[in-house]
Amino acid sequence: MVRIMKKLREWISIKTIKAPRLIVLLFVLAANIVFILITALIISRLVPESMEESGFLESLFNTLMMYLGIGGIDVVIEEISGAGIALIVTCVITIVIGMVVFMYALIGYMSEVISSFIADADSASRKLRVSGHIVILNWNSRAAEIVNELVYKGTKEKVVVLVQGGKDDVKEDIDERLSATLDAEGIKSKLDVIVREGDSTSIKQLHDISIKSAKSILILCAESAEGSAEQGGHGHTHTIKTLLQVAQLAAEEGAAGEQKIIVEAEDDWTLEMVNTIIRHKEQRGGDVIVPVAVNKVLGQIFSQFSIMPELNNVYSMLLSNKGAAFYSRPAAGAELTEAEFVTGHLGTNRKSLPLTVLRNDDGMLRCYYMSDSEQGISDSEAALRVADIKVLINDNYEMAEKHVVVLGHNSKSAAIMEGFEAFSDEWKRKDGLNALEVIVIDDEESLARQGHYKEYPCVKKVVAADIYESSLICGMIGEFIDAHTGDGCIMILSDDTVSGDNVDADALTYLILVQEIINARLADDPGFSINMLVEILDSKNFDIVSNYSTNQIVMSSRFISKIIMQIGEKDSLFDFYSDILTYDEPGAEELISKELYIKKASEFFNATPQACTAAELIRAVYSASPDDNKSIMLGYFSEDGEMVMFDGDQSAIQVNLTGGEKLILFSNH
Repeated sequence: MVRIMKKLREWISIKTIKAPRLIVLLFVLAANIVFILITALIISRLVPESMEESGFLESLFNTLMMYLGIGGIDVVIEEISGAGIALIVTCVITIVIGMVVFMYALIGYMSEVISSFIADADSASRKLRVSGHIVILNWNSRAAEIVNELVYKGTKEKVVVLVQGGKDDVKEDIDERLSATLDAEGIKSKLDVIVREGDSTSIKQLHDISIKSAKSILILCAESAEGSAEQGGHGHTHTIKTLLQVAQLAAEEGAAGEQKIIVEAEDDWTLEMVNTIIRHKEQRGGDVIVPVAVNKVLGQIFSQFSIMPELNNVYSMLLSNKGAAFYSRPAAGAELTEAEFVTGHLGTNRKSLPLTVLRNDDGMLRCYYMSDSEQGISDSEAALRVADIKVLINDNYEMAEKHVVVLGHNSKSAAIMEGFEAFSDEWKRKDGLNALEVIVIDDEESLARQGHYKEYPCVKKVVAADIYESSLICGMIGEFIDAHTGDGCIMILSDDTVSGDNVDADALTYLILVQEIINARLADDPGFSINMLVEILDSKNFDIVSNYSTNQIVMSSRFISKIIMQIGEKDSLFDFYSDILTYDEPGAEELISKELYIKKASEFFNATPQACTAAELIRAVYSASPDDNKSIMLGYFSEDGEMVMFDGDQSAIQVNLTGGEKLILFSNH
């Protein structure tokens, strides 16, 4: 008996910790059972002689009915005249206690259970049964933009976000970003977004968000990750641990086929570790893992934008789900050449543009297109007829000398300079001048950290100036504007190594100083123009900048989010983006990498083409361009800056160039 009692006490002690609700429920039930039994025994002793034959079981039944409030007392009332006061009091007490102890206790218990169920509905402790969804692991300033990009797809999408902390803040970020987009675009969201709090390296919690049945998994660099490159550490170790767990689950039996795992890498160490994991997975076979070198990609984009600012508008469209976009399909033949692909497609299709063919790391040859829809690629015509017009292309075309002044710094600075250097090497001028000259204005500490940019020949001058040395900064900007009006670009970088209220603070300060100089020039010369590129990190500051300046504004988080989202949907685009965002290697004997270029019509053509349709002009430009530098015309900017893209039915787009336009060309030089 003693042993049984000991075991019972141990069981109660353990369950009190692990399942306190069960202990409460058992205590309530036990207390009520004991009370009912005692009450039934008392009533069986106090009933009148006329009811004695009914026995204890009848008394127990009547007691239970009274206790539950659904009868029993009427049987006693029939003989109440013969009942003593003790029986009457006992019946009343039974009813009152039953109503208070049983009903109220049960209602209270059920209310607590329901409240807990509601509170825990989206917690990491409850398994989420879903499939075909997009999983986002970890959170940073780019994540809300990734979710926002899905709005433009116009299809029903399910997104599950797993963050280590701050779930309510993440929900607020998403709601705020989506609300702004939905209000501005006048569309309805078809997204189901679920935010859960938990550890992205926990196998159980990854199982609980049905990660094995997700169609794509995005692993982001958490802003609070320990040891980021800027904090003096060795990279994002949490990203690597997350990838190892996700890759293991994705390879298990029962996982969805063709899962895409997109991984952010903000530093070289993280990128190398991700590539090591990819090599290991390739040896054993597994799902698609695509690393996105965030700072490198953004650096490449910024270098191209500052050299050709109009590319900001072009990429904003092509990298989004609005209007024209990039698409990919497997090549019809394993040895299909680019010339065969382009000429064949131009001869049968006028609703999409053939761009290039690339052989991916898996050995598959793929074709790449620009189209306003997937269907546009398939709309072929066996007997397509397009008038044959002639254009005269300048065989001696040379990119005009470019001048850029960079204000400030961020973690992308080195990648931006590498992009500058690659462009400068590819576009070496015949007159011996540099194709690009860069001036950097920054504080001494940041310049020293970058070695004063001495390793980059394109950097003509560096100026050490603290953000508060406005007279020095304004003097340098004024000299730059006077020397390069019309063809220069002022690029303002936002420091992404700060946080809180300091985000975009330096960039906004630089903008105020520069805009003041521009306003003064405009007052003297209404026709004055200078290109300016302003980077903004926090979307909340976008409206401030856009209302203050009419120049190009780059939301860096939006661009990388667009790329990540598109790769998540179409991982075959990764190789294409890697190609078009980089110029050829320095000293390359043959220029093979293709990029988007902005070229003045008056310089690209020897004579202004006749009025024609876009279909006619596209084919004429491709035919007239040299074999070693075939150009595909994607559209143009009119003299007043309006962008016209050749998407949709090219035969329905009328083109009448005057020479003042800027052409959007896809070529290798």
